Amino acid sequence: MNNLFKKLTLGIVILFSITNFASAETTISAEGQYIFNTLGFYLGGVLVAFMAAGFCMLECGLVTTKSVSTIAAKNIGKFAIASIVFFLCGYNLAYGIPEGGYIGSFKIWSDASEIGTGYSDYSDWFYQAMFVCATVSIVSGAVAERIKIWPFFIFATLMGGFIYPISMGWQWGGGWLATAGFSDFAGSTLVHACGGAAALAGVIVLGARAGRFGKKGETKSLVPFAASSIPLVTLGTFLLWFGWFGFNGFSQLAVGTFDDVTAISKIAVNTHLAGAAGTVTAALVTRLIGGKTDIIMMLNGALAGLVAITAEPLNPSPILAMVIGSIGAIIMYFGTKFLESKHIDDVVGAIPVHMFAGIFGTMVVPISNPDTTFGTQFTGVLAVCVFSFVLSYIVFRALKETIGLRISAQAEKLGTDVAEVGVKAYAIRD
Repeated sequence: MNNLFKKLTLGIVILFSITNFASAETTISAEGQYIFNTLGFYLGGVLVAFMAAGFCMLECGLVTTKSVSTIAAKNIGKFAIASIVFFLCGYNLAYGIPEGGYIGSFKIWSDASEIGTGYSDYSDWFYQAMFVCATVSIVSGAVAERIKIWPFFIFATLMGGFIYPISMGWQWGGGWLATAGFSDFAGSTLVHACGGAAALAGVIVLGARAGRFGKKGETKSLVPFAASSIPLVTLGTFLLWFGWFGFNGFSQLAVGTFDDVTAISKIAVNTHLAGAAGTVTAALVTRLIGGKTDIIMMLNGALAGLVAITAEPLNPSPILAMVIGSIGAIIMYFGTKFLESKHIDDVVGAIPVHMFAGIFGTMVVPISNPDTTFGTQFTGVLAVCVFSFVLSYIVFRALKETIGLRISAQAEKLGTDVAEVGVKAYAIRD
């Protein structure tokens, strides 16, 4: 009898608890939101940090075997340099902008964390710093195999510390583009087109690799410019794709509510489907036009689809996300052919992938987001791309005229690994 009474009592308590829980508000405390949001920034930053490895592997695979060690040195170097300068001045140049203004302050970042901000300032800096590193990485691959390491490091310093933070702050820091109503959720223009415009400036100043184009204008795609490792390119693409879930998903900037985590989940689906659609579209286009399925175009098609959806990964339906990804891949393909016809030597296809697809993705935002207009989007795209291109061109030109930008003809013949780092990536022994 006593046992029966205990069981009945326990049952009533459990039932009461379930009923009470069901009727309770599904919100968490301010401290709880602070914890979840901080954790979100941290995890998102870790995912985006993987993109540094992705860029490195992709670039190492697409250059010739004579330049792989140099690419590795450039990537670890710019990752460190961009992080340091963003700490010293970049963050406050971006986020110290007066409302509707153009530039922040030249101050070292400092912590001002409190419950009221909703997240730790440390986690926010870490997350944003990974975006800086990604932007600089876009330039690295385009100018590969003929740029000197230390002039590139100087450019990385200025890109990561000044050029990118200033233009990014116009939107994400509450500057004049934000006031105008420009919308770029995770950076199709603010990150990707910005980096692509800087890459365009770099390849114009540097010129093409020696022998890249024939006397009659034909492109020499295999000899002597064969990619060193297609598996590495593929690995790099997968790492970038994986990192994109942090890049886009955690740009929601909060994970403390039902709406936030639902939004992050939808962003992940749309991001993934856009990349998948870009991959398949590139495969189909290359098969139909060239007669063979081009693996490099497939990989860049995936990236172009991911870039295109980055401006607005939340509002579109999954079907629209796939359409955007597919068109991004098509733009990448024909953009690549256009640059080749103009003898613009972009080693990894950074300009069509990041700049061209990024501009497209930003321009179609009003289709799913009524809070902006095509005119406003065009203004933002034009401002960021022109700013990045002009300042990058000035920097590259100044480096060329002073300390020198390009390796010598003899060094280029030997390869940058021998000339710049003294270490061969693939030493073949007798």
